Amino acid sequence: MDAELYLQRAASHCTAQGSRLTPLRRKILQLALAQSGLVKAYQLLHCLQAERGLDNGVVAPPTIYRALDFLVAHGFLHRVDALNAYVVCPHFACEHDGIMLVCDHCGQVQEVDATHSLGSLWQQCHQHGFQPHQRDLVLTGTCQQCQTA
Repeated sequence: MDAELYLQRAASHCTAQGSRLTPLRRKILQLALAQSGLVKAYQLLHCLQAERGLDNGVVAPPTIYRALDFLVAHGFLHRVDALNAYVVCPHFACEHDGIMLVCDHCGQVQEVDATHSLGSLWQQCHQHGFQPHQRDLVLTGTCQQCQTA
């Protein structure tokens, strides 16, 4: 994925939505794009503080979480609650339900668009009066690369 192109598209998307990809939000998204697979909030905090150095002030955890909430709300990241982590969404411009395939061995994450296949699950939830808060599912297992290694 071309990180610079992604960031440009993200900024345009925010503008079209009437919001801003501030320098801090952009930086956090850029740091998330630089990671492979899952990224944790404190990992981003550490990277940001190391990059800024002591001269530019300390970044507090609430600042990171507010930025992450914004990035999730705009579809740039998915929050993987089961793993207390985030993953970059490669196709943020469309609304979709995803399945996150997380490898237990190498940590690689692959997102699968499962909008059509999860429809019956959401319908069953509604029939039972249950309203899911998050529409992304996580499956853990072993990726193809680790299986062949």
